[in-house]
Amino acid sequence: MSKVTLAQADTIIDAAMAKGHELELNPLTVAVMDDGGHLVAFKREDNSSLLRFDIATGKAWGALGMGVPSRALEQRSKERPGFVNGLITASGGRLIPAAGGVLIKDDNGLTIGAVGISGDTSDNDETCAFAGIEAAGLAHS
Repeated sequence: MSKVTLAQADTIIDAAMAKGHELELNPLTVAVMDDGGHLVAFKREDNSSLLRFDIATGKAWGALGMGVPSRALEQRSKERPGFVNGLITASGGRLIPAAGGVLIKDDNGLTIGAVGISGDTSDNDETCAFAGIEAAGLAHS
């Protein structure tokens, strides 16, 4: 099984931030993790607020931990709040159930990492994650 490379992570981050500039979004913070939840690359735009790193990594880590995009975790938090609160507790507070955490897939559909973005609305964060992953020639879910 392959893992997301540093070069791919750099492309994801730069393209995600470029999409944010194109859409005139608030400053973004972008974290890319490998399939084991280890940080591969990270960038925080000027004027990003203090908690953005924790939120971006929490979105990516939660997606990896549960094997679904963080948007799905957000939906589950509405349908099954007790379950998601349990996940947050079990993860030591690392899981953030809000859109913007997207799984990165290889050509075979295997998860090789995740990107988490924070800074604007969760929907806009997710849009930028998709743009970054696609710019790296990878797939997402």
